[in-house]
Amino acid sequence: MIILVVTQYFWPENFRINDLVLGLKDRGHEVIVFTGKPNYPSGKFFEGYGFFKKRTETWNGIKVIRAPLVPRGKSSGARLFINFISFAFFSAWRALFLKVKPDVIFVYEPSPISIGVPAIVFKKRTKAKIVFWVQDLWPHVLSVSGGIKNKSVMNNADKFTRWVYRHCDKILVQSKAFTEYLLQQDVAEDKIVYYPNSTEPFYKPMQRQADYKQYFAAKHNLIFAGNIGESQAFDTLLKAAVLVKEKNKDICWVILGQGRMKDYVSKKVVEYGLEDNFKLIGSFPPTEMPCFFAYADALILSLKKDFIISLTVPSKLQSYMACGKPIIGCLEGEGAKIINEAQCGLVAQGEDENSLCEQIIHFFNLPEQERAVMGQNALDYYKKEFDRDTLIDQLVALFHE
Repeated sequence: MIILVVTQYFWPENFRINDLVLGLKDRGHEVIVFTGKPNYPSGKFFEGYGFFKKRTETWNGIKVIRAPLVPRGKSSGARLFINFISFAFFSAWRALFLKVKPDVIFVYEPSPISIGVPAIVFKKRTKAKIVFWVQDLWPHVLSVSGGIKNKSVMNNADKFTRWVYRHCDKILVQSKAFTEYLLQQDVAEDKIVYYPNSTEPFYKPMQRQADYKQYFAAKHNLIFAGNIGESQAFDTLLKAAVLVKEKNKDICWVILGQGRMKDYVSKKVVEYGLEDNFKLIGSFPPTEMPCFFAYADALILSLKKDFIISLTVPSKLQSYMACGKPIIGCLEGEGAKIINEAQCGLVAQGEDENSLCEQIIHFFNLPEQERAVMGQNALDYYKKEFDRDTLIDQLVALFHE
């Protein structure tokens, strides 16, 4: 089978689609990736890439075709809009002339919805079916993450989203709770398929390695890994850290990652006097995350309190669970539901620093054996619900169907 994967983000950017593509190739399928020029998260083209550089390349035996775009810069609203639109335009133009004949077109959409434009061009040229994997709910994500409140903009974005969905043959949703939202956008129920995220095989329980000990001076450590952005409710984490410090000075929050709010968070750490209890240690390759997680007593998962966000299952949840560590969540909705269902941690109310502080103190008051059971429950639930190989096999079966 020839599978054309359409995604704005791809290697050397770190997104789950990279591993999924490898899994499809390992099953004997010919995979072609149509993507943009890598610039996430720094906002600048990766070394060796440029607007006119590296139009095609080969990665692990997979042909990668790249369309130009305007880099996202510092991810301001205006710059992100230009980034999204430029890729939609240039990718659609390039799609008009590429000589590819796929059996199926698979679209990965962690934002923007405009990734549907080149896919639709390919469909009209090749008559191949489109399987569209929804990671973010548009247009609501524009108001939550982009701060856009203009009704006219939101209405037009909604019309555009509906247009994209109409041209798709199957729409996969990473959360069961997405289904109702898509039905309200006039998507036929028989087009919607639940297909959750998994995670890369290197996410697994690890023994502690001496090289990473330098980052963990405290007796107890909480780790947050991922984007330091608007949706992750860092104000709540910071305020909770102040409250936790008052009750136990030997608990440290270790933050792994980058994001548009990192400078803001760094300033707040100083303002709140948390230099010894809230450490932003930067970004590291995903393959190193399990080595860091080995030093964590618990992993932190937080999201803003928002109805649409509550429908989302944050993709880091699968990575956390695969490493067999207890999870302390500060969120509402599907993510909280999974933590509770798996009995793999504790859940605080979204954007409530008092509730989060209470759960953290409660967690460290639990017997060590009880905390270990939470970690094992996380791993067991992951193997049952989110196993990588099982999910890839399901996707291939859907493509054949």
